[in-house]
Amino acid sequence: MLDPVTKDDPERMQTPPPTPPSQPIFNLPRVVSTLAVLLIAIHLMDSNLLSRDGRFELMVTFGFLPLRYLPDAVAQYQLPGGEGARVWTFLTYAFLHGGWGHLFVNVMWMAVFGSAVARRFGTLRFLLLSAVSAVAGAGLHLGMHFGEAVPMIGASAAISGQMAAATRFVFLPGGPLGAMRRTDAFAYRIPASGALESLSNPKVAMFLLVWFGINLLFGIISLPIAGEGASIAWEAHIGGFVAGFLLFPLFDPVRPRRT
Repeated sequence: MLDPVTKDDPERMQTPPPTPPSQPIFNLPRVVSTLAVLLIAIHLMDSNLLSRDGRFELMVTFGFLPLRYLPDAVAQYQLPGGEGARVWTFLTYAFLHGGWGHLFVNVMWMAVFGSAVARRFGTLRFLLLSAVSAVAGAGLHLGMHFGEAVPMIGASAAISGQMAAATRFVFLPGGPLGAMRRTDAFAYRIPASGALESLSNPKVAMFLLVWFGINLLFGIISLPIAGEGASIAWEAHIGGFVAGFLLFPLFDPVRPRRT
């Protein structure tokens, strides 16, 4: 369902419905549960069914490899995927993970913040926002690591975009994490604030401060991914987060708050 709320009267958006349906906290939207199952299935295949050479080829073909964007790198290094991988890997890298810990952390955050965004946006808008955030994350990573031969994988940039989009409404009064919080469907239809107004919300400001602080810490001391032994691509996280925060109005089906 592309636009679950735009047919509502904007005046009614300000007043809770008299008998709102309940929204169980662990009842994940179908798109979120489907994505989680897909990510788990891909990692099961990668870790159990492929040989070591097969896993390497899968990662180079579908992971995001900055080396691929050097002139003539595809032919010189005979990179799998050819020239087409210069395009599709901006998105496909998000479906691969370095280990079960890496996958678990991403699925957990998607279940928490992605679910809120999916309930508000509907399936198609949610998927589009996630894809744009993944592309933005890869783009910033490429700018910071151009020509490097280390592939990047993981859904973290897409999920960072979901987290950023969620901050635009979940902390508002009546929102799922705001004052006078609600747990029904109306909590996900609260008209959002503008970007600058959102930053003035103490809860949003604190969340952003902690989130950016943690990611900058990852960049400074190169912490591994949940014990998997690989460094965190913090630049991709930031690229996805900024995209999700700033592009939120382009995907939001709820009319913005009046000032």
